[in-house]
Amino acid sequence: MSKKSVVSEAQEIQLAIELIQLGARLQLLENEVSLSRERLIKLYKELKGVSPPKGMLPFSTDWFLTWQPNIHSSLYINIYKFLVDNAGATGIQAIMKSYQLYLEQMPPEPGEEPLLSLTRAWTLVRFFQGNMLMVAPCSKCQGKFVVNALDLNDNYQCGLCHMPSRAGKTRKAKDAAAQAGGN
Repeated sequence: MSKKSVVSEAQEIQLAIELIQLGARLQLLENEVSLSRERLIKLYKELKGVSPPKGMLPFSTDWFLTWQPNIHSSLYINIYKFLVDNAGATGIQAIMKSYQLYLEQMPPEPGEEPLLSLTRAWTLVRFFQGNMLMVAPCSKCQGKFVVNALDLNDNYQCGLCHMPSRAGKTRKAKDAAAQAGGN
């Protein structure tokens, strides 16, 4: 085995570790790292203490267009686009660095998962590369938000300027309000 392949294998292992620590699913790892599936599963178990979750990756753009996910997705994709356009970031490194910056701005509550997972962020970038999604400016605040590339987006209003009537009315919010009122 040549020295170059040893270095690249070590780099691949390091990349896999970083991706797993950021919450990557097995399918993402298989696409971005050249290690075998068996090796990735073993590494995942070693780092997380459990087998990787099973199931399909998100395959629809719909999730990114709903109210709260759209705000998080828009923040992420704007960070990503900035790093690609201005910092020379590329590939999976651009996705990872953007995700780390996203988490700094939107840290999850203790014990909670981030609303936008690394796997969803990776999928979002792929949807942009496939011209399924794009950003459009809000006609009120001028912020750039994720929209369906096939929709008519003239006079688009974001979910912050034109909040849906049920926005924030989740069971979790209702339970938190009830708990705050009961103290």
